[in-house]
Amino acid sequence: MDRKNIEINPLLETYGKYIDKINYALDKELSIYSESEFIEPLKYSLDGGKRIRPIILVLAAESVGKIDDNTLTAACAVEFLHMESIIHDDIIDNETMRRQKEPFHIKYGYNTSVLTGDFVLGLILSISSRLDNARITKDLATTAMLMSEGEMIEGRLETSEDVTFSDYLKVIEYKTATAFGVAARIGGIIGNGSEEEIEALTEYGKNVGIAYQIRDDLFDWKNEDKLFNFLIKKSSDPRDVFNKMEELLKNYSDKATSSLKKISDNDARRNLDNLIKFTTFKA
Repeated sequence: MDRKNIEINPLLETYGKYIDKINYALDKELSIYSESEFIEPLKYSLDGGKRIRPIILVLAAESVGKIDDNTLTAACAVEFLHMESIIHDDIIDNETMRRQKEPFHIKYGYNTSVLTGDFVLGLILSISSRLDNARITKDLATTAMLMSEGEMIEGRLETSEDVTFSDYLKVIEYKTATAFGVAARIGGIIGNGSEEEIEALTEYGKNVGIAYQIRDDLFDWKNEDKLFNFLIKKSSDPRDVFNKMEELLKNYSDKATSSLKKISDNDARRNLDNLIKFTTFKA
């Protein structure tokens, strides 16, 4: 396996076979729209993604059941949901780089960015109709709304003089953790898990999502536009903020580990547990 590719996406080394299946499923979905005006922009936006959300969905399904075509189709839906969110987030945040290349709005312009986001929501609806599961449709819809809600809350807080850790956690729960949670949840549903297993997987996903975002923010702490940076600015001693962040990171990683105890031991569960190591941070 190409070492450079592993450096870009460290998940490839352990989860390469899952990523290959997910990428094949994504290509299959896009082939339906090969004649669309959006096909090239869609391919550009998908290129370079780590696929962590669909990996979680597939592993969650496998941990309580088995992987089938519906599993991979649902995995496409959560990756498309993530794709749509970063197209719009990059516009809002005025990003100049995404996955070591131009972000979507710089490559294709604002009009195409907005329209592609709308088109992708249509893709997700189409996938959901084929899965023919009202519960999954509702979970995807709720997640899309919460992610948008999180973006709105973050925008309001950026003009506020009093950002708290509770505010910060609410934003990353809505913007990031809900997508991780719904990926694990849908995997549990498609894998025909028990209600207890589905709820345990949902909690795992949410906690991993929060830990993952905290780690990302710690690595990117010099970014003036990060909400985390507002906490540093208002603190009399920035070290207190970093210590609190590292404490929160450990707590949510531990919660994710604890959630998996309700899932029977198998290779897929161990692979979910192994994903938690990608949330670790050392200053």
